[in-house]
Amino acid sequence: MKKKNYLILTFTTLFIFLSIAGCGRKKSDTDQWSRIASEKRVIVGLDDSFVPMGFQNKAGEIIGFDVDLARAVFSLYDIQVDFQPIDWSMKENELQNQTIDLIWNGYSKSSEREEKVLFSDEYMKNEQVIVSLKKNKISNFADMNGKILGAQNGSSGYTSFEEQPEILKNHVKDQKAILYDGFNEAFMDLKSGRIDGLLIDRVYANYYLSHEDNLADYSIVSGDFESEAFAVGLRKTDAELAEKINSAFKQLKKSGKLAEISKKWFGEDVTK
Repeated sequence: MKKKNYLILTFTTLFIFLSIAGCGRKKSDTDQWSRIASEKRVIVGLDDSFVPMGFQNKAGEIIGFDVDLARAVFSLYDIQVDFQPIDWSMKENELQNQTIDLIWNGYSKSSEREEKVLFSDEYMKNEQVIVSLKKNKISNFADMNGKILGAQNGSSGYTSFEEQPEILKNHVKDQKAILYDGFNEAFMDLKSGRIDGLLIDRVYANYYLSHEDNLADYSIVSGDFESEAFAVGLRKTDAELAEKINSAFKQLKKSGKLAEISKKWFGEDVTK
């Protein structure tokens, strides 16, 4: 009996401990800035394969332009940034469930997403392009007629593909794209010929191909999708948190730190 009572007491104590530990992350409809400032910790959700915005290097460390930028922003408030890899197609759900505080990883601002999240100020321009092997002879989107296209699940590129079918969807084989969770597997399929073209962010395409030994084998083609801008995604209730991020952007731009981070990753200042 003593052993049984001990086990019950142990599990009860553990339950109470976990309940107390979880209180700091309890769902709330109020602005979370005061909690974040008090805890000195903010959680950023990202796709950890999105080179060069936020990705894992060979040592397993999460690095990238957005990683450096997020750290620079919150260092102004003496707040630690923790980076949480997530399923990119579920990013808005993760944000609303408060398992993360921010979506910050080459996150394109769009009218559809504005219905779900609050955006910070824009900090970088981007566009959707098709990367293909030159031997496939893709010089414009119409050249994808009857060919196999790849895209990332949950990406702004795939959203544009679906919402503006006349630009690309109506041209590709079966009027659909093969979806990938990350771009690494997509590039492998492109190299092997399983897909003929890959719809992708220009910033990723430029960085990825600049590190390929056979860069001359690829082509990057622009289309008629509207240009995009990267911004940070927040919950609608986190207006003060957004204000703090926007204020930090202004400070980093004025000090030259924003340009310094950009030159580190892109060789030039590509920030807005």
